[in-house]
Amino acid sequence: MAYKIAVCDDSAADRDYIISLVQAWAEGAGHRVRISAFASGEGFLFQYAEEKDFDILLLDIEMGGVDGVSLARQLRRDNEAIQIVFITGYSDYIAEGYDVAALHYLMKPVNREKLLAVLDRALEKRRQEERCLNLEASGEMVRIPFYDIRYLDVHQNYVTVHSKEAYTVKRTLGDFEKELDDRFCRVGRSLIVNLKFIRRVTKTEVRLSDGTVLPLPRGAYEPLNRAIITHT
Repeated sequence: MAYKIAVCDDSAADRDYIISLVQAWAEGAGHRVRISAFASGEGFLFQYAEEKDFDILLLDIEMGGVDGVSLARQLRRDNEAIQIVFITGYSDYIAEGYDVAALHYLMKPVNREKLLAVLDRALEKRRQEERCLNLEASGEMVRIPFYDIRYLDVHQNYVTVHSKEAYTVKRTLGDFEKELDDRFCRVGRSLIVNLKFIRRVTKTEVRLSDGTVLPLPRGAYEPLNRAIITHT
């Protein structure tokens, strides 16, 4: 399998330098990669309309036309899996990276060792995003990517998995807890929540990025905050 990596930077010199580092990383680690270069955000989006299966995007922020942050926001509307690494000459944009779940920021001039380490992290994260939950619902097998699952809750003997659609099956929450990875946190007896969807936690509730508000059981506030900090 060849991993698809995009390098988007309006500086030809910076673009070529990043590509040379990616090639060196791939050769050194024995990875097969297909590298695509783009001189503008518009150029990348044009290609992305036909090929949505890029694994990693190394993205300059300060570009004419569509800037890197705006481009990343467009991607995140329908793609949680692509690993976005911002490359910038300024630190002013770091806060905006949280809105688009950027994996990392690299400051120009890009340090070789830092980029190689970030590429290792990006590849590992990408492999994690490939994991799916398999459910038998309504007489058919459904595969739900972990990154699409916002939370799971239980009512009597039934668990509902809330993703882009909701699926209810007769299983225990404990069964699902064993299958899911460390991006998920068990909250009390009746809830498992995907940490990356959490936007706010109070003593009594959890608010998700889509506006969903979930009640927080007594005693769950501190453990949930520790899980968020550890996962981050």
